[in-house]
Amino acid sequence: MGTGTPTRRSQATPSPRRIVQRNVLLLGQRLQHTGRRVRSLAVRSVDAGSLYLADLVGVRGLRLALNTSVAVLVLSLPFAATSASRASTGVSIAPDATVVAASPDAVRAQPLARGVITTGRSPQTAIAAGTHPIQDYIVNKGDTLATIANFYDVSVEALAFANGITEADAAKALRINSGLRIPPGEGALYTVAQGDTYESVAARFKVDQSVIMSYNRLYFEPEHFAPGQLIFVRGAELPSLKEPERPIVAARPLPQPPASISGRLALPVAGRITQYFWWGHTGVDVAAPYGTGIGASEDGLVSAAGWVAVGGLRVCVKHAEGLETCYYHTSNVFVSPGQVVARGQIIAAIGLTGVTTGPHVHWECKLSGQFVNCLGLT
Repeated sequence: MGTGTPTRRSQATPSPRRIVQRNVLLLGQRLQHTGRRVRSLAVRSVDAGSLYLADLVGVRGLRLALNTSVAVLVLSLPFAATSASRASTGVSIAPDATVVAASPDAVRAQPLARGVITTGRSPQTAIAAGTHPIQDYIVNKGDTLATIANFYDVSVEALAFANGITEADAAKALRINSGLRIPPGEGALYTVAQGDTYESVAARFKVDQSVIMSYNRLYFEPEHFAPGQLIFVRGAELPSLKEPERPIVAARPLPQPPASISGRLALPVAGRITQYFWWGHTGVDVAAPYGTGIGASEDGLVSAAGWVAVGGLRVCVKHAEGLETCYYHTSNVFVSPGQVVARGQIIAAIGLTGVTTGPHVHWECKLSGQFVNCLGLT
């Protein structure tokens, strides 16, 4: 190659690709320079604004403004959340709902009828604390007011008042398969009459007015105290229902008991002894399922049958040699005074009448009028 011939370098050869790369590089450098200038101007503007506000209201005033803005933002968050929740719930009024507008001379606005508003939720009615439902009971054979009242843990007076029973003889007041209304507790189940007021009902049952209003939620639902509505007056004073003593009436002279005892006394029921004879307890308690038959402990003559205080429904049998046995708290008696009974014959059934904590028979023995331990004679 001669020295006079010019030499071309490959990197100096014009290329579209290299031209584009160079232009992109130059554009990037210009943008970086422009960004630095913009940031510098922004910082100067903020500094100038801050200095202006500081000069205008002072540093304390500026802090106060910032704190106030933050507080307003925090306080507005619950309202924003509530609005969003209501919007998501989607309460809608049914197409057939009718809105009743109150006239200017009306006493108060008439509310919409319940049930025409539909929501996305499923509301449930809550029962007020301390209240119990009113139950219905179908009378069975052998039931008495005392047995039913003991079962539902209410007094005979409360049960009788709730069902309008005023007869002293409970057996005459009850009919098999008839219905009874069980009060929710000890008190008066009362139907509001025309003209009744809170004061008059409270005075009638000798309770405080607030007792009636609280239990029946009359503070919130006064419409429940309307004629024909049923309310409950807890702790009301009720008319007594005294059971008269039943005299022994015999159509013929009573036969005499057997001349002698055939042997040791038999247990009245095959159950579990829950309390023995001692100076404070005049008999032996034998527990068994409700309605279990009670047998006579020995041959004898029925001397008494009927209701007594504390012992409830009872039956007594006189035996030979001055011995008498009695069976208390029964649910039913199958014999009558003057009837001769044999040893082991079913004369009554286990019950809950009188003062008792469970179904059992209080088996009592008297020898010549003195209490003795029945188990000592078995």
